[in-house]
Amino acid sequence: MDYSPSETDSTQLRYTGVGVSPGRVIAPLIPMAPPVAAPPEGEALTGDPESAVERLSEAATSVKTELKERAERARSEAAAEVLKATALMAGDKALIKNAAKLVRNHSLSPERALWDAASGYADQMRAMGGYMAERAADIEDVRARIVAELRGMPAPGVPQRTEPFVLAAEDLAPADTAVLDPRTVVALVTSSGGPQSHTAILARNLGLPAVVAATGVTDIESGTTVFVDGAAGSIVSHPRTEQEQAVAAWHRVSEQLASFDGHGALADGTEVPLLANVGTADDARAAAAAGAQGVGLLRTEFCFLGRDTEPTVEEQTESYVEIFQAFGSAKIVVRTLDAGADKPLPFLTDTTEPNPALGVRGYRTDWTTPGVLERQLRAIAAAAQQTEANVWVMAPMISTAGESAHFAELVHAAGLAVSGVMVETPAAAITAEQILDRVDFVSLGTNDLTQYTMAADRMLGSLAELNSPWQPAVLRMIERTAAGARAASSESGVHKNVGVCGEAAADPALAVVLVGLGVDTLSMSPRSLAAVAAVLARVDLERARSVAHTALHATSAHEAREAVRAQLPVLEELGL
Repeated sequence: MDYSPSETDSTQLRYTGVGVSPGRVIAPLIPMAPPVAAPPEGEALTGDPESAVERLSEAATSVKTELKERAERARSEAAAEVLKATALMAGDKALIKNAAKLVRNHSLSPERALWDAASGYADQMRAMGGYMAERAADIEDVRARIVAELRGMPAPGVPQRTEPFVLAAEDLAPADTAVLDPRTVVALVTSSGGPQSHTAILARNLGLPAVVAATGVTDIESGTTVFVDGAAGSIVSHPRTEQEQAVAAWHRVSEQLASFDGHGALADGTEVPLLANVGTADDARAAAAAGAQGVGLLRTEFCFLGRDTEPTVEEQTESYVEIFQAFGSAKIVVRTLDAGADKPLPFLTDTTEPNPALGVRGYRTDWTTPGVLERQLRAIAAAAQQTEANVWVMAPMISTAGESAHFAELVHAAGLAVSGVMVETPAAAITAEQILDRVDFVSLGTNDLTQYTMAADRMLGSLAELNSPWQPAVLRMIERTAAGARAASSESGVHKNVGVCGEAAADPALAVVLVGLGVDTLSMSPRSLAAVAAVLARVDLERARSVAHTALHATSAHEAREAVRAQLPVLEELGL
């Protein structure tokens, strides 16, 4: 894939990256403000050390409070989650304690002490790789915010403007991305980041056109008018008639894609229920209003994030009831707590693991802290009893048939009827038939399945091509899972449902491939429902299978994607 700018005429430059959220806009490009500068090396303390330590603690508390307030104002559950996690970092007692030691023992200024302490943490996380490496950027964001607070300066962040603009950055911290106002920020372009980064995921949730891993975009002069195509992954400076016509065409098409009638199906009538990924009651109500046919992924972490202690069964039950009620008797697929890796919890996870992405996360936390999972299942069952919802429950991070059997036992012991697991590891995909002998359904988490299959950190822009769900190896994992489900269904005489709840389901072209591979249901951000439905309605099952066959036999992610798009002219027609 070409990530370099190229001349299109004497004045225009084109930058190509990874398109992560469709849409076409023309607006001035405005870069993020320069980052907070590091305090001078060895900057000395002036005044009383204890007063300096007190200032340091107060600044950290102020930043933590401000981030928590942002979380409450966040426009989506995903935004609130990342803001709460960042707020926890700002309030990390070990970070402040280490900075205080540098003030007292080395007579450093509180700004320099905090900078050094946070930099040490960030370096350690980068050395760990995987999820923890991605969290290093969040620590550096917190570092900058606390130093700015100590200096009495405005916190770093998104430019405040009243006119629409395209925001350009190397990458965006979760605290920045989470509170973007789509009335003024009309598109996002970054020079780094990957298709599964916080920036990409939150852009899709907000419905903003976005391109990541577009090298050179931060070099574009501030105020330059640019054209952004979030589906094609291109940015063009000084747009001309051709780009203006493309924007006008997108506006016409987007009106057609503004709503979903609540019926996902192929052209031949084959049903493909389109569900929503949600995390809070507000998310659920918005998804129901958007026409989602149920919930394919209820992230339950919202009950646990930002807490030092486990929520009670009663607290969890109350939260689940509110979500279940939004969908009446529709299917709600609940994912049990997916803690660990990039979602550490003080009472449950070990942050000293050398490789958290391959460590104790998801279902595995029940091995080290038994009881939390059983209490969560009791709360889910209690909520199900108080509502009409058709509740299915699945465990994340499953690798073996034995783990599946144990989880099914816990589910049934809690009084819940339908058990399933997430297929996020190659081991689960390869042994899907044996796993489905023990549980009722599986749901493919394509974000993690991709990074584990390709051994590529999903947050790194430099690995964006490897870390694509279009990789033929990943598609073969999905094919293997669907084949295992068919075999298990035939053996048991009961249909074993295969769903997809990862970001891949929101890509209309990839949605056709997934259905062709044998996937039964697709779950996505509510904003993606109408576009996916419109494309599926234009193909029949035979066509979907043919397209999937083409993708499977490609030799790269780029080749697979381009070959499929060539066979689906409706995508160009709809600007997707």
